Amino acid sequence: MRFLIDAQLPPALARWLTIHGYEAVHVSEKGMQAATDRLIWDCALMEGWVIVTKDEDFAQHKVFTQAGPAVVWIRWPNTRRHQLLVRFEVVLPAIVAALVRGETLIEVI
Repeated sequence: MRFLIDAQLPPALARWLTIHGYEAVHVSEKGMQAATDRLIWDCALMEGWVIVTKDEDFAQHKVFTQAGPAVVWIRWPNTRRHQLLVRFEVVLPAIVAALVRGETLIEVI
């Protein structure tokens, strides 16, 4: 499973996912820190990434199109990096299970 972490989330999340056995990269590592949502969407689609984001625009776009990458929409309030990683560890199994089932929009509340 390959995760592309959007700019609103910390690069530490990509590193944490990598440590836990997943392929993950932050948009800043791809030189896309300031890229438009469309460019990030197209990159994820072409390269087979699941977008992990706090940006509602990706979720809305996914609702209106069948094609495109899977989107994991994180709806948590802003938190410190450590707290975010602790929370992510709790929800990651459910996220992975949903993706394996073929779900393409996963909302994490």
